[in-house]
Amino acid sequence: MFYPSFFYRKPSRAVLLAASCLSVSALQAQEKQNVLFIVVDDLRPELGCYGSDVAITPHLDKLAEQSVVFQKAYCNVPVSGASRSSLLTGVYPDIVEGRFVDAETRSEKDLPGVVTLPLAFKNAGYYTLSLGKVFHHFDDRTDSWSESPWIVSPASGDWALYNKWNVWKTEIPEAELHPQSHRGPYCEAADVPDSCYEDNQIARKAVAELNRLKEMDRPFFLAVGFRKPHLPFIAPKKYWDLYRREDIKIADNRYRPEGLSEQVQGSREIFQYTRVTDTSAEDFHREARHAYYACVSFVDAQIGLVLDELERLGLADNTVVVLLGDHGWHLGEHDFWGKHTLLQQATHAPLMVRCPDVASGQSRSIVEFVDIYPSLCEVCGITLPEHLQGRSFLPVLKNPEAKHRDCAFIQWGKGVNVVTPEFSYAEWYDKSQSRVVDEALFDHRRDPQENRNAAGEKKYQKLIKRFKDFIGRKRQEIHLR
Repeated sequence: MFYPSFFYRKPSRAVLLAASCLSVSALQAQEKQNVLFIVVDDLRPELGCYGSDVAITPHLDKLAEQSVVFQKAYCNVPVSGASRSSLLTGVYPDIVEGRFVDAETRSEKDLPGVVTLPLAFKNAGYYTLSLGKVFHHFDDRTDSWSESPWIVSPASGDWALYNKWNVWKTEIPEAELHPQSHRGPYCEAADVPDSCYEDNQIARKAVAELNRLKEMDRPFFLAVGFRKPHLPFIAPKKYWDLYRREDIKIADNRYRPEGLSEQVQGSREIFQYTRVTDTSAEDFHREARHAYYACVSFVDAQIGLVLDELERLGLADNTVVVLLGDHGWHLGEHDFWGKHTLLQQATHAPLMVRCPDVASGQSRSIVEFVDIYPSLCEVCGITLPEHLQGRSFLPVLKNPEAKHRDCAFIQWGKGVNVVTPEFSYAEWYDKSQSRVVDEALFDHRRDPQENRNAAGEKKYQKLIKRFKDFIGRKRQEIHLR
């Protein structure tokens, strides 16, 4: 049951520092451990290690066998720019203050001067590198890195150029591009090698950098950001051929949840691409899922190149590996495609952490993405900056059965969401952010797919009151001004 009075009782700084000191002796096989930080764009927990019987992800599944896999990890905001800024600063979004609220978020604008996760490692003597998409904008907080962030081409930092020049490897006539966005088809299965696509170039750059970093006389923090399975769903044909479209199951709840607030409209992102007509049609659902799975298998192969090189170089025994998707993604559930909701498909995301000399396992405890920053610092014996709002899940890395949080706190648009193991409660506000205009409660014990808003039922009113009280306190706690 939900007990909000003590959910987020923050431990004292002295307690956190003491835990940090203990973590060094408990986890570090050598004086300082390296960190390989892998973030994947729009990757929902549609992986073999998360129970998917469709997705073919052998490399991620192998990593999961050696890691603590967090089965209930949640982003704090379901959009890339804001999610990355939040987790890389260890600070919650704030829809009242306007901090970390949308795709175009820049952490240097919303929270200038704060010590980012990679900067904390850099200040501790680590050599820090950024390859691919780590921060949403490659030129955001460049002081975090020992070298300028590396991207495949300048087009990667400009959406208009990226979508027109750096995505599709087949020639697309201007007439076939979207008239407003100038983006092409939402999916593509070109019979070309992996090297034609950006993520393979990112993987090969990471392989080269690992070889260089090995020769340095200092620990490293290597952040690698892969773009797939972000739209457009493009991957070499061989990854499409791993799947039989007729065997792919589609969502059985392709309808709007009963009683859901009209503020929840779903993402419009997919409609910025061509070949998107009737998204409610079964054929579209099957093709889009096929395309998404192909991209997941493609990026799995690229991650495998990096992990295999880490092993070949003899670095795996002294490197912490973190892998996450920056948020979830609707694959036709409720006829939604994309992120941008407070439903579980958009907020539930994969997270796994492999630490040398620490047991692997499955954790069912709730963790939030703001917890990643303090956790990595404690694992590597780095003093925690004072500004952090997350909580280290180091005890879970030591014992996957340990409990971490009772709930996750998520924000999007004009709404906030609290997720517990049994319930998901959301409320939406007016323009002043002061008055609740709508709410939703999903009882996951009887409605795990979130098909029916139960907020109006009498038996839940005391529970909803406790959620509301908790949200009020939490919103005050995360407000920095």
